[in-house]
Amino acid sequence: MDKASPNPASIRRTSPNPASIRRTSPNHFDTLAMHLGEDAYHESLVVHNDAAYWLTRTPNGKRLQLVSALAERLEAFEGRAEPFQDGTIKTCPLSDGNAAALRRALPWLTPRPLGLTISAGFGDRLGLATPGHVRAMERAGDGIAPIFAQQSIREMTRTKRSPTDVMTDATWGAFEAGWRTNLGADADHLKTPADIDRCVAAGFSFYTIDPGQYVDDEAHSAGAALVQEKVAALPWNELAGSPADLQQRYGGKVLRLNDRRLTIEPEGLWRAAAKYGRAVAHVTKLYRHLLSKGIAFELEVSVDETATPTSPLEHAYIALELTRLGVRWISLAPRFIGGFEKGVDYLGDLSALRADLAAHNAVMRTLGPYKLSLHSGSDKFSVYPLIAEATGGLLHLKTAGTSYLEALRVTARHAPAFFREILALARERFEVDRASYHISAQLSQVPDPAALSDYMLPGLLEDNDARQILHVTFGSVLDHYKGELLRLLDEHEEAHYEGLAEHFIKHLQPLVRYS
Repeated sequence: MDKASPNPASIRRTSPNPASIRRTSPNHFDTLAMHLGEDAYHESLVVHNDAAYWLTRTPNGKRLQLVSALAERLEAFEGRAEPFQDGTIKTCPLSDGNAAALRRALPWLTPRPLGLTISAGFGDRLGLATPGHVRAMERAGDGIAPIFAQQSIREMTRTKRSPTDVMTDATWGAFEAGWRTNLGADADHLKTPADIDRCVAAGFSFYTIDPGQYVDDEAHSAGAALVQEKVAALPWNELAGSPADLQQRYGGKVLRLNDRRLTIEPEGLWRAAAKYGRAVAHVTKLYRHLLSKGIAFELEVSVDETATPTSPLEHAYIALELTRLGVRWISLAPRFIGGFEKGVDYLGDLSALRADLAAHNAVMRTLGPYKLSLHSGSDKFSVYPLIAEATGGLLHLKTAGTSYLEALRVTARHAPAFFREILALARERFEVDRASYHISAQLSQVPDPAALSDYMLPGLLEDNDARQILHVTFGSVLDHYKGELLRLLDEHEEAHYEGLAEHFIKHLQPLVRYS
């Protein structure tokens, strides 16, 4: 199951300067530096295959500009063409079609499988955060492979974005910031074949299958008789076997897991099958559907959004059964012990978590190797050193809503009256919007925004209750205020990017020594 690929961070990004452009092609690019001007994003400037590409700001928004003397370089892009020296300059909108053309022209912007390299996913609910994520990677992510385009189907629905929107925004963001090496794109928490089809069409490379609705948490503590009933009722045709086959394959088997042994006792085996058998069948079904698309991809299996922890034996059951059924995956997200709630640090006993991580790592390395994936990974600052050490870098970190919270931090600092409106709506919508999340925030612990002075507002982004309430109400907030919020972040673009960079550096630094 080793899918190791060349380390995408082994070649660091270099940002061409005007002198290097002149040396590259003096006939077409010798006055390009003067043409760029102060409105250009100089980090974006790149020369490739006899064309120069960069991003610039205009009164009508950001635009792609490219210069070439070759018609075939220009024809792929929609835009306005004008003569430039002995070539042509073309000014193009940041459309879906032009983003796809840019990925074809600059192949490092095309998402691809990343292999067993330690990796990090940067969720972006607003479509503006990628340049800040790139800054964090440049400063602290050496050896870590990034996934800039990442959003779950649930979040796409709530933000009214499509898979293509997510891909397009990440493409322009990575290009703007001058990213020059490999990247991935995560179609996150997929549940149906239709979800997969939409993301394949958009060009994603990493597919996270979420079979959480098929995990039977009742089996975790049910009596033996009920467990047996649940096992008998499993979809055995889809699992290509029977209870007798299962018992023959694994009953009493001893797995030698590096520094420990795991004996698969019958009771634990039946409970694991009752709890995860339907999930295994669902993952297998979606994997085969994805395989039929004929694309290069990596699969992640996620059982983290469940009420009960995944034991090492249950982890082994999932891995053994998926392998038997022909499924290949690059990472797996168990439900670890303790509290992995949205937007806050770990809630629980860190010494117990350390032991749990070591046990899951032993299963992963023996039955893989593949990566352990840390979901709800935003702001788990006490966990990063533990999981990086336990896995030795066979790790994928997944973050999502913390980038949105950093956008709200900018709002609190620069538009306090607007932030009060957002917080008031979040308080109003919290009890409804929290339904699909496992969180412990208490509305009573978050003050009425009208009672707070302006200088106190940014401090709410350090408060666990306020962070979670703001985190889970993003859909309602964006329904009301998305346009205004995007305009504010555009106006304070540098503060937004720098805040994201500083925040994500703290996520990445504990992982780098294992990259």
